[in-house]
Amino acid sequence: MLSLHSAPDTCPKRNCGLGLASSCYAVGLAVLLCFASFTPGRAAGPVVFRAGAAAVDITPKPGVLLDGTISKPGPVRGIHDHLHARALVLDDGRTQVAIVLVDACMIGKDVGDRARSQIAKKTSLPPSHVLIAATHTHAAVRAIHVGTGPLDNEYHRMLAQRIAEAVIQASENLAPAEIAHGSFERPDYLACRRVLCEAGSVGPNPFGETGERVASVAMPKRKPIRPAGPVDPEFSIVAVRHADGRPLAVLGNYSVHYCGGYARGMVSADYFGCYARALEEKLDAGSDHPPFVGILSNGTSGNTGAIQTGGKRYRPFEWMKIAGRSLARQTMDTLASLAYKKNVKLAVATSELALGVRKPSPERIEWARSVLQERKDKSRWPHHWTPIYARETLHLAEYPDKVTVTLQAIRIGDLAIAAAPCEVFAETGLAIKKASPFPDTFIIELANGYGGYLPPPQQHALGGYETWPARSSFLELEAEPKIRGELVRLLDQLHKGTARETEDEP
Repeated sequence: MLSLHSAPDTCPKRNCGLGLASSCYAVGLAVLLCFASFTPGRAAGPVVFRAGAAAVDITPKPGVLLDGTISKPGPVRGIHDHLHARALVLDDGRTQVAIVLVDACMIGKDVGDRARSQIAKKTSLPPSHVLIAATHTHAAVRAIHVGTGPLDNEYHRMLAQRIAEAVIQASENLAPAEIAHGSFERPDYLACRRVLCEAGSVGPNPFGETGERVASVAMPKRKPIRPAGPVDPEFSIVAVRHADGRPLAVLGNYSVHYCGGYARGMVSADYFGCYARALEEKLDAGSDHPPFVGILSNGTSGNTGAIQTGGKRYRPFEWMKIAGRSLARQTMDTLASLAYKKNVKLAVATSELALGVRKPSPERIEWARSVLQERKDKSRWPHHWTPIYARETLHLAEYPDKVTVTLQAIRIGDLAIAAAPCEVFAETGLAIKKASPFPDTFIIELANGYGGYLPPPQQHALGGYETWPARSSFLELEAEPKIRGELVRLLDQLHKGTARETEDEP
């Protein structure tokens, strides 16, 4: 069976455009530095880096609703492949960190907080040291209470419990380990789905407004000029192996929206699950260790489309298997060149940022009510999604004026991971990577709650699906520079060692 061997790591830091906003966003910001110390009861002695991983099934029952705020695939009718919560727990002897990827389209903060509460009762992990993120498969539940029936509420409760079980099992599996990180590039699967078009060529949006320059989802691209933004082709890897060289876990990160190609009502983990299973077939931890766990996270894919097929058509679920296995093979090739370490320091910093909500005006609310009262008269609709956005307008009207989002940064030696609850555009991710003081950085989106799409201000000005006000896109116009600036500030803080976790032991 395959063991993981060491070699020099030559992973360059990426460059990009989009400079950082220099403003200080002090108003409404509560910074929560996560200082960690020795866990009470932990035996004294030489510090040993440890890791553990586990996967727990979270597949919903038939009848649980798969609907989102915009898309309406209906209830679960069957299972193509099972869904999981996949957890990796790291421990450097004084700080513990958990990273959990969940096969869900999105996860509400309440579900994550309920899971953290259960985790805190059974492990030494502080709640603020647990990163919980959705993969964004579209063939799974949108766990933000779109469905409110008994089966839906039961699933939300079960999901929190199973996420906690995954972390608890991973914590119980902690064992001496070594860790490495690297990356490769895979641009052929990526395309920006937001297309800049000639002025006057983009039709009215669902609200009847004209003059938008970007055609994205649900809008024909009649006179395209170029992609409206960049993509990030980097596929990042965190590899963990046992002290005897046996593989323990691999965490991947890639900035593509999802794969798709489903059958209606059929549950699937999408290519995220295919990638994990492909690794698990090849990497055997051996009989002396718990099973190896493959994990794939979503990077900054808010403006990217599905994995590109090159124009070829596939049967349902076929392309995701091909793409997942291809990325797993390239991951396997990269593993052989990684340099593993066993004395890596961990650190975590989190903050909460208060942001405004783009609530509808009284005139917009009246428009929405009129549309929904006369929805049978399609001739009056400026767009085929007009009634959907009329309904979303009434939902947004019930939102508070401000919401608080949780931001997180994790240090694993000279690697940094930033996490945000939004569907983040690639240009934002590239800007964070460029501004990060760490040699290597990647971003996990849809983490620690759900904040909708996060278009930069210049993309808001261009319009398009990702900017249309709804429960899927509700944060203030300046949310992106505020979130980006705060994540970079957290990364700077970790790099400077202002959190106690980064200090050398006395």
